Amino acid sequence: MTLDLILFLVLALVAIATALGMLISRNAVYSALFLVLNFVTVAVFYLLLGAPFIAMAQITVYAGAIMVLFLFVIMLLGAEKLAPAQVLPWQRPLAAALAFILVAEATYLLVTRARPTGDVLPPSEAVNTMDNIRQLGIELFNQYLLPFEVTSILLLVAMVGAIVLTNRQKRERK
Repeated sequence: MTLDLILFLVLALVAIATALGMLISRNAVYSALFLVLNFVTVAVFYLLLGAPFIAMAQITVYAGAIMVLFLFVIMLLGAEKLAPAQVLPWQRPLAAALAFILVAEATYLLVTRARPTGDVLPPSEAVNTMDNIRQLGIELFNQYLLPFEVTSILLLVAMVGAIVLTNRQKRERK
């Protein structure tokens, strides 16, 4: 076993544990902190893969800006503890349908775009840095469409959750 493999396995366990901790935690602040730790773990994965730019962007954008926003909303709304929720009758079928669509899209993308086709040059061979960044952007929106969409869905769900919590508090005050 090489050092890289051992580090990968340890990081994989940490990533899985923090993701489960985020999902299982009933305290929203702890959940957000588990998510920050998961983002940092993913950034270390990027470093292991030799992508320091993406790792720094991961920490700056996700663990920094977005998580500060999440924690601010959680503290502002006073929603540290999750109350028992009522399930509307249409929520489960809609969630199942959306999950099926996401799995079908993921399967399609994995089957049709399984091999990278881009010509992203390593930093030692890069001649024009702007062309390399442009190529990186093209690859992110073409080859890596699924992770981009999953991230968008997660941010949308977080925004809808903040709106629902705000509306619930407004109704309770009246």
